[in-house]
Amino acid sequence: MTAVVFRPKKIRVVAIPAAIAVAVLFTVLSFGLHGNAGFENSRASFQRGDQAAMIGLGILLGLGILAFCRPRVTADEQGVHVRNVVGGYDLPWDVIRAVRFDRNAAWASLELLDDDQVSVHALQAVDKDYAVEGVRTLRSLHSAATEA
Repeated sequence: MTAVVFRPKKIRVVAIPAAIAVAVLFTVLSFGLHGNAGFENSRASFQRGDQAAMIGLGILLGLGILAFCRPRVTADEQGVHVRNVVGGYDLPWDVIRAVRFDRNAAWASLELLDDDQVSVHALQAVDKDYAVEGVRTLRSLHSAATEA
């Protein structure tokens, strides 16, 4: 069997336009920074470097928003690789007790034999049927690997 890959869907619809909007907003605001910027009695003045810093800040914030598109889960008959917003895990099926998606949970999780849990941010509740399909696929791969 080939590897299956699941990535969150709806977060992309929100995060990508939001990241672009933040970068554009900071760029537009940077063009308003010049001279004393309306503060006649102020000693502060804005230079080209300040404008560039504002654009750079907008780009960094946009990239931070795009980090929420990073989660992915890849699974095959050998095991599962989970990549969350921060960090990731490579787990063989024999250390996993169950694939869970509890009621009212934001995302799926893997219950390990040592009673630890690993969140799977790629399978989010807001994705509804797509997330359920992903959990069912992971469960079938888990059961096939543990029965063998």
